[in-house]
Amino acid sequence: MAGRGVFILVALLGAVAAAQGAAAGSSYSYGSGGNPPPSSPPCPPAQAPRPRLKFGFYKNSCPPAEVIVRDAVRNATTLNPGLIRMAFHDCFVQGCDGSVLLDPTPANPRPEKLGPPNFPSLRGFEVIDAAKAALERYCPGVVSCADVVQFAARDAAFFLSGYRVDYRLPAGRFDGRVSLESESLAFLPPPSFNLSQLIDSFRVKGMNVDDLVVLSGSHTIGRSHCSSFSDRISTPPSDMEPGLATILKGQCPANPNFTNDLTVVQDIVTPDKLDNQYYKNVLNHKVLFNSDAALLTSTQTARKLVESAFVRGRWEKKFAKAMVKMAAIEIKTAANGEIRQNCRVVN
Repeated sequence: MAGRGVFILVALLGAVAAAQGAAAGSSYSYGSGGNPPPSSPPCPPAQAPRPRLKFGFYKNSCPPAEVIVRDAVRNATTLNPGLIRMAFHDCFVQGCDGSVLLDPTPANPRPEKLGPPNFPSLRGFEVIDAAKAALERYCPGVVSCADVVQFAARDAAFFLSGYRVDYRLPAGRFDGRVSLESESLAFLPPPSFNLSQLIDSFRVKGMNVDDLVVLSGSHTIGRSHCSSFSDRISTPPSDMEPGLATILKGQCPANPNFTNDLTVVQDIVTPDKLDNQYYKNVLNHKVLFNSDAALLTSTQTARKLVESAFVRGRWEKKFAKAMVKMAAIEIKTAANGEIRQNCRVVN
């Protein structure tokens, strides 16, 4: 199967070179929680004109806001790649509104964070709590939890990439008051999705194929539960590279379940770095999820894989751009949002 990846690589490098020449001549986990796939992503309701986010939004109201968040991320016991995944999971459900942070209450016993895509795999809540506590001491009631989530993801990417992913992020988001487990199942693409399902799930959020391929690169870091890919290492085997499949069979239980579901690294080559190794892994069939392997099933997405794998610095720049785009999905306003004092509960 490795030879197949090489064949695709050789065939597509010419196309990439041609595309680069044309450009020169002319003046973007997610879900690794093993949730059952919905039949198709529901269409979102019609949206009012999107509120404008602003760079330097807290320049006057809370000048050190972004520094405070970055310090919380830097001081975390572990630089948690879960912060990047949290930003994705927040934005794809109810928009980028911090709804993924809300704890269960008697009135709402099943919020997003308890949905299968998030529980128990989503990490980083304690970092958000620390950042928000520091912000409330310095400028109470000013900085939204939704902005903290996006700032923290940006900063985690900065540190985990060795400072190669660095971008400015506009702010001014409001925190949402609605958080439903059912919506995490409806809108977060599971690792079992094929390419057309992935494209559809991104499209309903205003994201395109390029964003899909670029943001999938975040699977270059972090860990996954064995249940999310157990079907790919069972008999008969998938197109996974046999050596990797053998390693994973040795690490994972034969029949993972909620009480026996170990985790493994998503990238066996550079497991602790946010880099473009993911794309080389996809080309070599050394990825965990069906949703990763699915990116090789069309010429369009395969070409984008090659570009990100072998054009130096390309993926880091596109990842930064896609993260900013994603962070503007379905922004709340003062009419349907708030600035929470505690990120885990509505005011």
